[in-house]
Amino acid sequence: MLKTTDLFDLKFTLANEYLKTFDYPWNALSGLKLFIEKLGRSLDKNEYFEVDSSVWVHKSAKVDSSAFLGAPCIVCENAEIRHCAFVRGSVLIGKNCVVGNSTELKNAILFDGVQVPHYNYVGDSILGHKAHMGAGSITSNVKSDKGLVVIKGIDKIYNTGLKKLGVMLGDYVEVGCNTVLNPGVVVGKHSNIYPLSSVRGIIPSNSIYKSSVEIVSKT
Repeated sequence: MLKTTDLFDLKFTLANEYLKTFDYPWNALSGLKLFIEKLGRSLDKNEYFEVDSSVWVHKSAKVDSSAFLGAPCIVCENAEIRHCAFVRGSVLIGKNCVVGNSTELKNAILFDGVQVPHYNYVGDSILGHKAHMGAGSITSNVKSDKGLVVIKGIDKIYNTGLKKLGVMLGDYVEVGCNTVLNPGVVVGKHSNIYPLSSVRGIIPSNSIYKSSVEIVSKT
């Protein structure tokens, strides 16, 4: 369930062809800046405005005047960037996404329909189609010992080679309020994370994460 096509329906992102080239999605993060710059230059100028150097915003998107969009960045059709959102750069924000009050994004892909609406931090991460992060939930993207992030499966350890890696959040995942998703977390499609959780490792698809010792399958 860790492969790119297991976690994401790639038709719901402008990064579909790019992501197809990676078996594991976290490998796409290192080249994300260059990819977004190249993609931005190819966008239809009748649909997207280059509002600043290497910052492209679809004409239907709503961007609050207090929001900051750092380069490179793409904001797609009907996305909403709310008051004081902080997009630090190397971010692709898909169609119909909501980036909310004081939310910070950095080196990330948000598939179409993602909602990070209230005080979220999303760094070095990929959020799948219609994934939702509750108020105050964040991705932790650096280990406390500053070592390289590994992803720990049941019978295998994946060495990512990355010092900074947040979360791979599958399609339709719901993350409860004030949750911390620790470095290298992978959450499969259609899973739910209880509020106030501290999540590590791999959460299977169609699961409910209640605690580290209670992860149940949906019925």
